[in-house]
Amino acid sequence: MSSTNLLLGMTFGATGNPFLVPHDEVISINTRGGVLLRDGKVAETGDADDLRARHPDACVTDYGGHLICPGFIDAHVHYPQTAIIASWGKQLIDWLNTYTFPEEMRLSDPDFARQTADRYLDLTLAHGTTTVASYCTIHPHSVDAFFEAALVRGLRVVAGKTCMDRNAPPDLRDTAQSAYDDSKRLIERWHGKRRLAYAITPRFSPTSTPDQLSALGALWAEHPDCLMQTHLSEQPAEIEWVKGLFPQARDYLDTYEAHGLLGARGVYGHAIHLEARETDRIAGTGAALVHCPTSNTFIGSGLMDVAGLAARGIPLGLATDTGGGSSFSMLRTMAATYEISQLRGTALHPAQLLWLATAGSARSLHLDDRIGRIAPGLEADLTVLDLASTPAIAQRHARAEDIWEAVFPTLMMGDDRAIADVWTGGMRQSDR
Repeated sequence: MSSTNLLLGMTFGATGNPFLVPHDEVISINTRGGVLLRDGKVAETGDADDLRARHPDACVTDYGGHLICPGFIDAHVHYPQTAIIASWGKQLIDWLNTYTFPEEMRLSDPDFARQTADRYLDLTLAHGTTTVASYCTIHPHSVDAFFEAALVRGLRVVAGKTCMDRNAPPDLRDTAQSAYDDSKRLIERWHGKRRLAYAITPRFSPTSTPDQLSALGALWAEHPDCLMQTHLSEQPAEIEWVKGLFPQARDYLDTYEAHGLLGARGVYGHAIHLEARETDRIAGTGAALVHCPTSNTFIGSGLMDVAGLAARGIPLGLATDTGGGSSFSMLRTMAATYEISQLRGTALHPAQLLWLATAGSARSLHLDDRIGRIAPGLEADLTVLDLASTPAIAQRHARAEDIWEAVFPTLMMGDDRAIADVWTGGMRQSDR
């Protein structure tokens, strides 16, 4: 069998940020394009006929009218919460106490952690997601389980041990020292191994003492090539809680900044209710924010200003936020992003939505030199979309008058049925 694969179909191309320049200048779809894969990477892109003529020995897969996209990148998830997705009611703090913490305690069992990691990655791959940035639990073996499951599937993922030393059940607390020690050992074991990367992971300021935040800030200073992921300004009640716990802080962001946890490789989930100083500091440092639209509506958090923050040049990622989010699908997440932006007065273009779920999320995770676009030299993670996957979508697709009108119904109504194929590291997932 040929070691070179040629995939033919409509191909999505991105050369820049469609939030900063007109989308038609930096985003394109080649309606009869091709992608040549070799040694786990994209070797060439171009017109289908030209690629076939130049590479007659390549193994050809012709997807016809399907859209070949970069694999979807989910920039903020909690894989331990897989089983509690779509749990009724509750806002953030009650939801954590009622659902999240009891479920995370179950991952004290290494076998249960492995089962959860396998189930989670299988579910997300079925929805076309090829990279995730996940919070684990306080148990180091929960990180091992996740990375081991990712290795089997050939995935590029980011993950870290969640650190909490207060305002959580005793069985889910570590200490400032053990959080530092456990995280350091996990960095040494996993960071940079094949397609794996470590993220230092304080859950959020309310569940970490100043001593723990400082310990993790010191660890990040020692390992500046790691990401640091946490939560920021998700709900008003949470922000008031933070003010009470950190009376000297200027704002929520300052609780991280004061302890060495603000920087260009910082990734902050939610960021709905930011103050002006916080937005300015985030923009000034190059830190990334991650939009979690189905979670923000499901838990009643609010409406992130995606267009406004993007206009500041802040790196933005997109995420399902499993299990506070109500879907494993990045297509559903794109639809929710569109709906929320409509409520804020901006109709995002489908090119912007696809960019957020691919190149935008890659940029937020500092992986845009490896994944997120279909370009020579980048890793061959690809998701192939059937743009007529259900009768409802097909009948709307049939009326499309241009390519974006053909794509948009799948972004709004698509689910796992729209995922025609998934490739990771240059290999079709069904062949692994």
